[in-house]
Amino acid sequence: MNNFKLARDGLYIWMEKQRKPKEISDIMWVEKYRPTRLDQIINQKEIVKGLENLLKKPNELPHLLFTGSAGTGKTTTALCLARKILGENWKRDTLELNASDERGIKMVRERVKEFASIMKLSINQDTDDKPFKIILLDEADEMTSEAQTALRRIIEDSSKTTRFIFICNYLSHIIEPIQSRCVIFRFSRVSEDEIVEYLKNICKSEGVKVEENALHKIYEHTNGDLRYSINILQAAAASGNVNVQQVQSAIGISGRSKIAEIVNLAINSKFNESRIKLLELLNVYGVSETDFLRYANEEIYKLELENPFEVSTIIAEYDYRLANGAHPEIQLAAFLAQLGKLNLKNNKKSI
Repeated sequence: MNNFKLARDGLYIWMEKQRKPKEISDIMWVEKYRPTRLDQIINQKEIVKGLENLLKKPNELPHLLFTGSAGTGKTTTALCLARKILGENWKRDTLELNASDERGIKMVRERVKEFASIMKLSINQDTDDKPFKIILLDEADEMTSEAQTALRRIIEDSSKTTRFIFICNYLSHIIEPIQSRCVIFRFSRVSEDEIVEYLKNICKSEGVKVEENALHKIYEHTNGDLRYSINILQAAAASGNVNVQQVQSAIGISGRSKIAEIVNLAINSKFNESRIKLLELLNVYGVSETDFLRYANEEIYKLELENPFEVSTIIAEYDYRLANGAHPEIQLAAFLAQLGKLNLKNNKKSI
């Protein structure tokens, strides 16, 4: 009997090892339903038209800079462009970097410069029939000014063999010399009708029944951020059919909604509690430090504070510190402490 059990257990272990793991595109709807062609991009018709005109002479394609709010299709458009230009082996010929993770001068000198040098060598040896290769810098507005300055020379030196695509939320965070070397495309927020229709199509493909009011509720919360809308839809659909109550529940457990709780704790001088929830938000929910400050700014202005000008000054100060590469957890904890001190100051004035 023991031998039979061992053989059975061994068979199960072998079967588990042979089982192919699911790709992330099969698990996350935001990846599964990401457009792969320019004509599939929604709500950015003028941008798509402009890019298609540029592609009529691909060898003359300039460097590009995509700017706009989160979830409007900037990164997706850049990836579609890479596929269109480079064909099947586009991943081999594209260096994609998230500048919010690697944003210092070391990244520029090591990874970008090295990739640009390899490109020069391969094309000089006639081993590549593509017009150029692509370096895609996502969240480029998170790069330090020193790193952006170092990029200027690399852009010039590799212009014959390389095209850069910069992606950012805030154009003002990109230094003027880089802006002047790029054609700038400004992405607008996705309209309510287009988001609702897109979410309907996803539900149809997934066999999920959905109430239309629930989709409008999603838009109301995300305000034109298509990526965030899809994530909320998937969270709501996990418990069955999608209705308003399930959407509200999904929004309630999302990382963004927890920011309001953290801000309220900090303003009420409950520093330790707010810091613990902040660390959970950053490490468990994966909210970036810049997103935290942006959404905290929105939540703070919903409150009726006596001194909103002081709060604006504090937010601007910590946004500047993060942009210059300061440690995120330390700076955001200090930000919460500042909010608590501000509240104590108000209380003393009112006594």
